[in-house]
Amino acid sequence: MDFYSFLIQSLNALQYGLLLFLVASGLTLVFGIMGIINLAHGSFYMIGAYLAFALTSLTGNFFVAILLGIPLALAFGAALEALLFAHLYKRDHLEQVLLTYGLILIFEEVRSLLLGDDVHGIPVPEIFAASIPLNDTLSYPVYRLVISAVCIVLAVGLYWLIQRTRLGMMIRAGSHDRDMVQSLGIDINRIYRTVFALGVALAALAGMLAAPISSVFPGMGSQVLIISFVIVVIGGIGSVWGALIAALIIGFADTFGKVLLPDFAGLIVYLVMAVVLLWRPEGILKKG
Repeated sequence: MDFYSFLIQSLNALQYGLLLFLVASGLTLVFGIMGIINLAHGSFYMIGAYLAFALTSLTGNFFVAILLGIPLALAFGAALEALLFAHLYKRDHLEQVLLTYGLILIFEEVRSLLLGDDVHGIPVPEIFAASIPLNDTLSYPVYRLVISAVCIVLAVGLYWLIQRTRLGMMIRAGSHDRDMVQSLGIDINRIYRTVFALGVALAALAGMLAAPISSVFPGMGSQVLIISFVIVVIGGIGSVWGALIAALIIGFADTFGKVLLPDFAGLIVYLVMAVVLLWRPEGILKKG
């Protein structure tokens, strides 16, 4: 592998890892802070991709589709938490698994009824459709760099939200002792609703950003869900920064595994998880 091929694969791994972080960060927040095992989280990624497709078809503009899709995802997440997930906090994990698995089936059926089972494509926005030449034969798409840049900005924003704001302080306090926070007069239910809506919006945004480069197809959420749970476990349940580190590790392991060891590419991610858990059973970082 020459330098330029290595550079391209490294940039692909970075972009893939950062995109996975958007999905996994919401999953680890919901799992670590609210104690909910949400098997339907991958469906939010799928919903985001289909939202991007439907809204782009209606408006003719991918950026408008994203601007409309984000508040829709936030509202959908808040409504879902209020109607269903708010009743699961004191239930056992089996009931959480059954409900969220049922949601996967419902979302897939609704998607099939509304938009069919065909594979759809979204054109890359014209402003980002160019490629940066690396040598005489190789170039790198600008849109992939844009995805990486957006994900980095969102990661910094998430850090600022959780570590530097009053809302973040309440989220962190609520993750450690729900009853104590409630006794201080803070509406913990509203905090949980905010966290859940944020998690849904992050996963949906990841689906929207990925749609022009990965296409939009049935069942796409299931693939992302499995890898996101791997990231949450490796990073440490409830740790957003652990999820970022784990997502980058998985992004590089998966990308270079497919290039260097294609026959074992499906195993490499899980081998990485096994090695990390043997080293640190609680994950790379603890909740926080």
